[in-house]
Amino acid sequence: MHIPFCKQACHYCNFHFTTSLRHKDALVEALQKEIALRQAYLGERPVETIYFGGGTPSLLTEAETAALLNTLRTRFRVSDDAEITFETNPDDINPARLKSWKALGINRLSIGVQSFFEEELRWMNRAHSAAHARTCIEDSLAAGFDNFSIDLIYGSPLLSDERWQANVETAIGYGIPHLSCYALTVEERTPLHKQIGRKEKPDVDNEQQARQFLLLMHWLRHAGYEHYEVSNFARPGKRSRHNSSYWQARPYLGIGPSAHSFNGTCRSWNIANNSVYIREIGNGHLPEEREELTREQRLNEYLMIALRTMEGIDLHQVQAQATVGETENIRRRLNVFLREGLIRETTNGFALTNDGMLRADGLAAELFV
Repeated sequence: MHIPFCKQACHYCNFHFTTSLRHKDALVEALQKEIALRQAYLGERPVETIYFGGGTPSLLTEAETAALLNTLRTRFRVSDDAEITFETNPDDINPARLKSWKALGINRLSIGVQSFFEEELRWMNRAHSAAHARTCIEDSLAAGFDNFSIDLIYGSPLLSDERWQANVETAIGYGIPHLSCYALTVEERTPLHKQIGRKEKPDVDNEQQARQFLLLMHWLRHAGYEHYEVSNFARPGKRSRHNSSYWQARPYLGIGPSAHSFNGTCRSWNIANNSVYIREIGNGHLPEEREELTREQRLNEYLMIALRTMEGIDLHQVQAQATVGETENIRRRLNVFLREGLIRETTNGFALTNDGMLRADGLAAELFV
């Protein structure tokens, strides 16, 4: 569920969103209509996870969130133990809202903390304060949310290794069940990209980012976290079931402007324009584009996604999808990576080492058929 509204624009963000709430009522109504239009998409499969992302879903009122969940439960067979994740900013969290989210059946939060330092938050143009970053965690724990995640960003020009360690140790100290940690990326057409271009802010330092990522892996491994995907760390039993489904190439349905869907062979995505989305859905049309994936594309996606996970590439899966010649070429390249210390052997294949994690996307590209 893509909720494309934000209080203000984070300078690094290139997701589809708007800071105007003028059409929020119409958008929520359109989301419900799209759910109805899409109810045959998953066939008889039960819905095992629901993820409210954005944007900022916590800008929805309790009534709006309830309406969307009720529509989903009416139109789909939602499992009794479904993981229902709600993305929220720290400044939107308080005891009353946490209680209402729990009452609606939301059982997992994803909180955009990013940093526990005020100077960094201001530099990123985040809406919350360093105080919010701490109280939101304390309130979530007090409300009984034992399954939640926080986002942290590393590699920004203001983040020394000492501050990065303080951020990570703060998260560990709170006993956070799940951490998603991302290197600051300068995306084109974002305010940060323009500010760097005008020399108003310094560019990112790739060596600093690599060093802080290696430190992160070391600290969290010793704190007992599983590094189960390049950017994701979890206490045992606290992996994101929703995101894991993406990495396992399971079918999923995306609702909302710019949302993506995948049925196993075809990828589709909605238009990234709120007004056009509302109009087309209101007329009973799905404003989407579609792409049928070739066998080679599906194999390449498997290689790219699997290599990012703790379990790594399963050679049996490769053999099932690749020709004999393709399998031999992939094995040859994997053996080169093994000699270079970038991957390690697993029971059924190969997974990245710490050094390999630094080059995950590039290594995957070298395996493509």
